[in-house]
Amino acid sequence: MQSEARPEARRPIRQLDAAAANRIAAGEVVERPASAIKELVENALDAGARRIAVAYADGGKTLIRVSDDGHGIPAEELPLALSRHATSKIDGTDLTNIRSFGFRGEALPSLGAVGRLTVTSRAAGAAEAASISVRGEEQGATRPAALAKGTVVELAGLFTATPARLKFLRSDRAEAQAIGEILRRLAMAAPGVGFTLSDVTDQGSPREILRLDPEPGELFDGLPARLRAILGPDFAENALAVEAEREGIALGGFAALPTFSRGAAVAQHLFVNGRPVRDKLLLGALRAAYSDVLARDRHPAAALFLTCEPEAVDVNVHPAKAEVRFRDPGLVRGLVIGALKQMLAGAGHRGSTTTGAGMLGAFRPESGEYAKAYSPPAAAPRNYAYAYSPPPRPSARALGFAEEMQAPSARVEPEPEEEAPESHPLGAARAQFHETYVIAQTPDGIVIVDQHAAHERLVYERLKAARQGARVPGQMLLIPEVVELDAGQEAAVLEAREALDGLGLVVEPFGRGALCLRETPAILGEVDGGALLRDVADALIEGAGDGLGQRIDAVLSRMSCHGSIRAGRRMTAAEMNALLREMEATPLSGQCNHGRPTWVELRLADIERLFGRRG
Repeated sequence: MQSEARPEARRPIRQLDAAAANRIAAGEVVERPASAIKELVENALDAGARRIAVAYADGGKTLIRVSDDGHGIPAEELPLALSRHATSKIDGTDLTNIRSFGFRGEALPSLGAVGRLTVTSRAAGAAEAASISVRGEEQGATRPAALAKGTVVELAGLFTATPARLKFLRSDRAEAQAIGEILRRLAMAAPGVGFTLSDVTDQGSPREILRLDPEPGELFDGLPARLRAILGPDFAENALAVEAEREGIALGGFAALPTFSRGAAVAQHLFVNGRPVRDKLLLGALRAAYSDVLARDRHPAAALFLTCEPEAVDVNVHPAKAEVRFRDPGLVRGLVIGALKQMLAGAGHRGSTTTGAGMLGAFRPESGEYAKAYSPPAAAPRNYAYAYSPPPRPSARALGFAEEMQAPSARVEPEPEEEAPESHPLGAARAQFHETYVIAQTPDGIVIVDQHAAHERLVYERLKAARQGARVPGQMLLIPEVVELDAGQEAAVLEAREALDGLGLVVEPFGRGALCLRETPAILGEVDGGALLRDVADALIEGAGDGLGQRIDAVLSRMSCHGSIRAGRRMTAAEMNALLREMEATPLSGQCNHGRPTWVELRLADIERLFGRRG
C-alpha cells in the first residue's frame, strides 16, 4: 500500500553563502564553454580591445583562455573584479542607459565558482602586470606577473566544482563548434577588431582554426569584408544592402536573395546595438518580410544590425542577454519588414549566382557511358606510325534511351527584326525546349527561363497590385459552377467570403458541402473554377494561424498558379520576348512564389571552360 506524501517540516529562512550564490549565478550565465567565452570576449570588447585571441582545449572543458590588448585592470582592483556585482560599466543609478556588453558584474565570479580561474592584467600606464587566482571559495593574493598589455583570463577545469554539470555537456567537437559560432557572431558586430581562435592540442601547442584581421573604417565600412570572411563569398555575392531609419531607430546590414535561402534558420544573424541576439520579434519580422517569396520550409539568410538609443530597448530581460524587449515593438517590427520588402522589391528580376554554378556542375562531361565510349585513345609511341579509327558509336540503349530515339522537343524561331540581346538584361529569346523552358541570348552568355514559374510570379504581382485598388476586377461566368468541398474547406471559404469577393472570386452557398462559383479574377483568364476554389480553400486552412493579410497573400499565390503559362505550352518568339521584358520590369521576378529561381544564367566564359576552349 502506497503511503501518502507528507509535507516537510517548515525550515527557517536563511541567507545562502557566497559559494552557493556564485554557483547559482554561474548556472544562469555559463551554460557551456561557449557561454564562458562569450562573457569574456564581451568584457574584452568593452575594454576597448583591438585584438582578441581565444584558445581552448577539449572543447573548452579543460581550458579556456581569452587574451586582449584592452585597457586592462589596475592591480588594486583585481580582488574587487572577482566579487559579485562589481563592475566599472555602470554606477547603478540608471539601468536603462546600458552602453556596454556586460554590466551585471557576474561573469568573473561566476566562472571562478565553477572552475579554476586566473586573471592577469596590466592597466594602461602601469609599471607592471598583476595576477590573481580563485578556486571556488578560496581567492588568492594579488601577485606581480609578466604581461605587456591588456588582460588574459584563463579558466581551467570548467565545472570541476559542479561535476554534475559536466554530464550535460556535449562532445568535444560539438562544444568546439559552439565556440566557433559564438566567436563569429561577436566578430560580425566588431569588424574593426581582429580575432583568432585556436585549439590547444595534447602537446600544448595551439592549432589556429580562425583568423580575422581587423577591417579598416567604421562598422558599415568594414562590415562587407568581415561578412565575406565569415559567411563566405556566396553570401556576399547574393546579399543586398539594407538601410532604413524611423523615429530614431536605424537598421543596416545585408540580406540575401530569396533564391539563396537555407533549409534551416542557421544563417540569420541579428544584432541590437552591437549585441548578438536571438530575439523572437526580430526573427518573426525577418520571416514575415520573406513570407511572400519563400516556401514555409525555407529560411532567409541575413546579417542585420539594429541601432537605437539604450532607453528604447531593455537588454536585461535574459541572464545571458540573448533576448531583448523594445519599448515600441510595433515600430521595430514595421521598420524591419518594410526595409526588407523594399530591398527585395529593388532586386527586380535578379536571382542568386549559386543556381548557375550548380547547373554548371551538372554539365561536367567526365562521367557516363557516352564519355567512356568516346575517351581519347592512348598516345602512340613517337617512333611508330599510328592510324586512328574512332570507336563505334554506342547504341541508344547504352545511353539510356529506347532503341527508337525520339526527336528532341525544341524549337528555334529566329526573328531578324528583333532587338539585339544587348538591349535587355535578360537578353533576346532564341528557342523553347520541352515546351517548358525558354533560352535567351545575353551579351555574355545565355539565360534559361522556367516559363511557368516566371509567369506565376508575374501574375501574382499583378494580383497584388490590383488588390491595392478598390477591388480586383472579376469576370462573371456564363454558367455558374457548383463546386463540392469538404466541411473544412467550405467553412474556410465562407468565413473569408467578403475578402475573396474583393479579390474577384465571388461564391455563394449552394447546399451542404457545395458552393456556387459565380466570378473569377479577370487577370487569370480562363481557369478551372473547381480546382481554383479548392486550392484557395486549402491556402486559407494552412494559414489559419496567420493574420488576414498573410492569408490573402497565400490565396493570391494559389490563384496566380492557375492563371500562369503552363509547362507544356508552346510559345511564339513574340510571347517569349514579352515574358522576358515583363520579368525585367517586375519586382521579385527572379524567384517564383515559393522561392525557387525563375531563371538561371550561364556565362559564356564558363561554357567555354566546359568545352576546353578557355583555361
